[in-house]
Amino acid sequence: MAEPLTLDPAIRERLARIDARPVVLQTRAMTKVFATPKGEITALTGIDLTVHRREFLTVIGPSGCGKSTLARIIAGLEPSSGGEILCDGKPITGPDRDCGMVFQGYTLFPWLTVVRNVMFGLTIGGMTRSQAESEARQWLDVVGLERFADAYPHQLSGGMKQRVAIARALANRPKVLLMDEPFGALDAQTRAQLQAHLRQIWMNVNLTVIFITHDLDEAISLADRVLVLGANPGRILEVVDVPLPVPRPADIHLDPRFLATKRHLEPLIHGDRRGSELLPVTRMTPVGDDVL
Repeated sequence: MAEPLTLDPAIRERLARIDARPVVLQTRAMTKVFATPKGEITALTGIDLTVHRREFLTVIGPSGCGKSTLARIIAGLEPSSGGEILCDGKPITGPDRDCGMVFQGYTLFPWLTVVRNVMFGLTIGGMTRSQAESEARQWLDVVGLERFADAYPHQLSGGMKQRVAIARALANRPKVLLMDEPFGALDAQTRAQLQAHLRQIWMNVNLTVIFITHDLDEAISLADRVLVLGANPGRILEVVDVPLPVPRPADIHLDPRFLATKRHLEPLIHGDRRGSELLPVTRMTPVGDDVL
């Protein structure tokens, strides 16, 4: 049973202010069905979601619950099988500048410099070269990489490459930024640094973030609200208000409210499976050769 959460009055008031803002993204009865040689598989069903302007929503759930599929459909990279997806009141029918996407892989062009990578979408969209370069350098400054503008991707660390990918997405000035496990391939220290960078950027840019992750600590530390997906089929189990102040200190994971939120979310994600998925291991050491 999930442990109930208590919201401090100041946090309750802040969340109420978020709810009073305009709705920037909405899904209604959205479903996704994949056809396979063995028949149809329902990946997502009955997804009803409302996200407000400048909200930071994280999405978490067990492997295979449809987190990435949800992000790709909202970004217009994959069609839904039913229902409706609206961004700023307009149906999403394909890729749209209003919904940017950052993937786990950096997806940078290795033959282009950092600034040219950020400029790429802008020039494709019709900007002149000089306008695109000015805009790109502005966003590189926002992510702290302006002095690396003329470097090539192979000269950057993994964390720096991902910041370039974030700058490239932000340069199109999307209303919603979807991030599909963007820090999953990074080491723990770099990951923590980029989490802090992302929250700093979000607090200073007119941006709504939907952040997919498999890391429960990351989901809690970043979000205003956490959306929990169940599996088989993917469906919304709960949208949880995070009872933490903003801005958040580096040691927020020690806060009793953080720990209470984690205790609330763990049974929703793991259900009754914890401790039950033991391997049928065959003993391959001599009797008496024990590690206990």
